[in-house]
Amino acid sequence: MTTAGMQRLLTGIDRETAMTVHYTGIGHLDPAVMEAVASVPREQFVPPDLRAHAYDNRPLPIGHDQTISQPYIVALMTHLLKPRPGMRILEVGTGSGYQAAILSHLVEQVYSIERVAALSAVTAQTLAQLGIHNVELIVGNGYLGWEAHAPYDGIIVTAAANEVPPALLQQLAVGGRLVIPVGPPYGHQELMLIEKQDDGSVNSRSILPVAFVPLFDNGPETTVNTD
Repeated sequence: MTTAGMQRLLTGIDRETAMTVHYTGIGHLDPAVMEAVASVPREQFVPPDLRAHAYDNRPLPIGHDQTISQPYIVALMTHLLKPRPGMRILEVGTGSGYQAAILSHLVEQVYSIERVAALSAVTAQTLAQLGIHNVELIVGNGYLGWEAHAPYDGIIVTAAANEVPPALLQQLAVGGRLVIPVGPPYGHQELMLIEKQDDGSVNSRSILPVAFVPLFDNGPETTVNTD
């Protein structure tokens, strides 16, 4: 990780935050989130042939028709989750593990689901090499969540669903936040923030238009991934 590369990344996130404030109402991201972003070497989460672009503020392909999200979007979604020490977070869509690595610096425990076993296996190795031990991975159907560890203080979804999966709402703790892109595959999608109220009802609002790979409901099979 080069200092110049990371500074370029952080500057790009700040610039895009300012450019999208008319959508989000957010002029500055939580300093703790930005510090977590600065602590994670993004080049470790992209394919070797793309590492020269690791600190560009843009998504990159990671194989299996998946991407590592644009750093600004990762930082924004993390900010919306309001992560704090002691929290337990569910991530749906492990991908490269970059989002989970950032969350690992901010919360007590991250549980992350990925449907592509090969991606989950690589992520397990990457996180272990970086000394990140508070992320637990599973291969399975993220649409169903991970009931064994529910309820979660927050849930973050890194693939777009046609509708908010009911299981995720059920597994969200009262007072918790769910950050999820909603919309058809490769169509118009909106990043949504959903908050669970004391009576179990939810409040939701759109944050900004986004473009994510689709979230698939691919059956009940799950396999815990160990390093």
